[in-house]
Amino acid sequence: MSPTALSSPSFFQSCRTGMQQLFLVITCCAASVTFAADKTVVVADLKPAATIKFWNGNKTPSRQQYEREILDAALAATNAKGPYSIEESRTDYPLAEDEASVFRSKGFDLFGTVAGNQKLAGEQKILVPLPLMKGILGYRILIVRKADAQKFAAIKSADELKKLRMGIPATWADAGLFRHNGYPVVEKGSFDDVFQRLENNEFDYVTFGANEVNSVFTGRAAKSGKLMIEPSLLVYYPFPLVFYVNPQQPALADRITEGVKTISTNGELDKIFNRYYGEVLGQLKLATRTRIILENPILPKEMANFKPAI
Repeated sequence: MSPTALSSPSFFQSCRTGMQQLFLVITCCAASVTFAADKTVVVADLKPAATIKFWNGNKTPSRQQYEREILDAALAATNAKGPYSIEESRTDYPLAEDEASVFRSKGFDLFGTVAGNQKLAGEQKILVPLPLMKGILGYRILIVRKADAQKFAAIKSADELKKLRMGIPATWADAGLFRHNGYPVVEKGSFDDVFQRLENNEFDYVTFGANEVNSVFTGRAAKSGKLMIEPSLLVYYPFPLVFYVNPQQPALADRITEGVKTISTNGELDKIFNRYYGEVLGQLKLATRTRIILENPILPKEMANFKPAI
């Protein structure tokens, strides 16, 4: 190119235009990088939904539904801690060692059971020491043979009841509690056969929480016509239902604790409880029954002063 061409106005104009275009390209690229970087930051800030593995077996369907609803409410009350999904299992584990290992070998994150459940005595776990059911599980109603109705109606004291045998499926948490209080206990079999064994006179009565005795009787005990819900007696012991959390999940334990506290104070737990059990409690007439009180030696120290809220 000649010196004249290099010094011409058109040459400088072309250079200026080229530089402007190059600047635009660089600016656009930088903007794209900034946008991409910003986008990456936004995505990184989004918390992935936590999958919570909830074991809900070894209990009646009504308990399963209630405990799931309480868990849902507690987690919803702590939405600020992040999204979640619940992976629920209602698989029954009839062997005590299987229930004991739900955290250690089965990988569950939490489950509901009675405070102080002895099957967990040797296991690492985190207790959430807040009652989920107001203590209703400790209000025990008897199911007996109709032929023995008058025998039970005449009972007015613990000593009289101790002359009879209580039946209970193997591994259930309250077997040791009754033994501790001096009651003869026949611990054998499963939930599926306990009423047939009662009919066969292997023992004299079984007990269920006031929350579930009606549904258990209707669904399992009423078929033969030989059994009845005993109308005059109430066995009571402090027996709060609580959540236990996998020891590897302390953040989940904190969240569940906060959530249960929230629904306990804002009235949500009351609403759920009354919807499930308000009518049932009226039908059972707990206040008019002869009350026999037992001591619960397995209560954890965190709940030693537990009082029912019914």
